[in-house]
Amino acid sequence: MNNRQVYEKLLTVVAEDTIKVDEMLRNHLYTKLGGKADFFITPTTYEEVQNVVKLSNEENIPFTLLGNGSNLIVKDGGIRGIVIHLKNFNDISTDGTTLVAQSGAAIIEASRKALAENLSGLEFACGIPGTVGGALFMNAGAYGGEIKDVLDHAIVVDRHGELVKREAADLALDYRTSNIPENGDIVLEATFHLKHGKYEDIKAIMDDLTYKRESKQPLEFPSCGSVFKRPPGYFAGKLIQDSDLQGKNIGGAEVSTKHAGFIVNKDNATATDYISLIEHVQKTVKEKFNVELEREVRIIGEDLEK
Repeated sequence: MNNRQVYEKLLTVVAEDTIKVDEMLRNHLYTKLGGKADFFITPTTYEEVQNVVKLSNEENIPFTLLGNGSNLIVKDGGIRGIVIHLKNFNDISTDGTTLVAQSGAAIIEASRKALAENLSGLEFACGIPGTVGGALFMNAGAYGGEIKDVLDHAIVVDRHGELVKREAADLALDYRTSNIPENGDIVLEATFHLKHGKYEDIKAIMDDLTYKRESKQPLEFPSCGSVFKRPPGYFAGKLIQDSDLQGKNIGGAEVSTKHAGFIVNKDNATATDYISLIEHVQKTVKEKFNVELEREVRIIGEDLEK
């Protein structure tokens, strides 16, 4: 099936104004990296997401789900087939101690909503730059808290296009991992169980965590967040710093001089620059300390054709 035929098929399941052709992904991702998507779709209803998944299955069209790319690198050759972006699913609501957030909402906004309703439990998320869906995907965490600590359940579209409720216990949430990608699920919304608290106490914790983040992390540049998982018995940033890699650059990508665990897009970096620098850091740390740095950031897409 050629692209024109794919486009015609898509028009039967989603609204025309939700489809963009040959859309540059770097314009939509936190990292400001990535080539073109053949078809970039921003559905507005759960049913549209289900329809796209079912169409993809029936016609054997590859599809990829994107959040805001805060922990993702899309290669310079972009992504073939259909890319789904859930930016329109950004509603957040509360009922008693329950907070329900759609997957396209920023997890930071979910923590702010909890604060406004005097609910405690999401303070740790006040500085995480991802979406709610992305936070579940990788069991995001910071400063001693993780999504698995407060998640009750999620509503997902499964690989067959069916709407399914997944209990938190069913998602295999562990350190920066879940079984969501393995299952082929698309998270549409998440329900969190929080606790009543005092506004002043919750805000004090969030202010402290925000200060720590802003004072230590290179927020002035696009980045993919923390690049590497913490190796057992070590800190990735300390290993990189002790390898004299801070300030090392390849193209427009640079190991941050503010926090060695971050690689920043300092000067119109390409995904190739970024990936080459990640590999250089891994190689250098392995040579100096015999420690394997495992990536936390995901890398997807295709290389640019030469």
